[in-house]
Amino acid sequence: MGPLAHPRVALVIRRALLIVNPASRRGTRELSAVQAAMAAQGVACDVRLTTGPGSASALARAEAAGCDAVFTLGGDGTIMEVLGVLAGTRLPLGPLPGGTGNLLVRALGIPLNAARAATALCGGQVREIDLAALGAGGHFAVAAGIGIDVSMVERTRTRWKRRLGTVAYILVGCGAAAGAALRGDRFRARITVDGVSHEVEALSLLVANVGTVLSGRITLAPGGRPDDGQLDVVVYTPRTVGQALRVAARMLRGRFPDDGLIHFYRGRHVHVTTQPARRAQADGELLAPGDLDATILPRAAAVLVPGAS
Repeated sequence: MGPLAHPRVALVIRRALLIVNPASRRGTRELSAVQAAMAAQGVACDVRLTTGPGSASALARAEAAGCDAVFTLGGDGTIMEVLGVLAGTRLPLGPLPGGTGNLLVRALGIPLNAARAATALCGGQVREIDLAALGAGGHFAVAAGIGIDVSMVERTRTRWKRRLGTVAYILVGCGAAAGAALRGDRFRARITVDGVSHEVEALSLLVANVGTVLSGRITLAPGGRPDDGQLDVVVYTPRTVGQALRVAARMLRGRFPDDGLIHFYRGRHVHVTTQPARRAQADGELLAPGDLDATILPRAAAVLVPGAS
């Protein structure tokens, strides 16, 4: 994701709340190893298990007081529930990899082994990153989108996610992109960025808070960072399968020639209306039908990251 402009701050953690989603891909399976790793770092850990949607945020709201940090062991949905509660409090979140995509974990350079991540974060530092507030409620830290990424979330079966992890999303995403281009599955979008409107016809659209995903392997918005106080709108407009593959190759290489296949906009507030109406997703969670509205909250979230080597 590129270097952050704001410095890291050291933190001594003595007591932590660990919120675990037992329904996530690796939630309870990694719990014992995570507890042992935290104990080895001298951290007293209070473990709480979620029971369904909204449970993680309720636990954070009720039990975070008196803790030096809150950790999550689950997927991106669990992370965002807790980050929404902690936003603006300066109480840091330590996101541990327990889900399938682990998008924020990867964006922050956190190890993908949960026990190693716990060790790194307990001895790590604090960074402040932006959050995006959704007009319909909730937040995202990585990206929200309409189009192909919604298909990826909808079509990736649970058993594939458990066996293949991120590979499952990539395989489904490639199939969804090729199929959408072949069918001409496009939509009209009116994108208003800081009061300026743009009319486009798109195959897919992202509102990103980060520049890259999957540990930097895929570039969404060149130069984008999760602490720059801006949202990056990326609109993909290929009309053929060949053009869609060309766009995918550019995202892997991080190079984007100006040939009209991708459009970029930046701003603090983004509102998207589509015709026909399309559903959106935010950090892997499907949103209720309606317009996509997002406002950046600069440096609203404190997160634990590994210390500088």
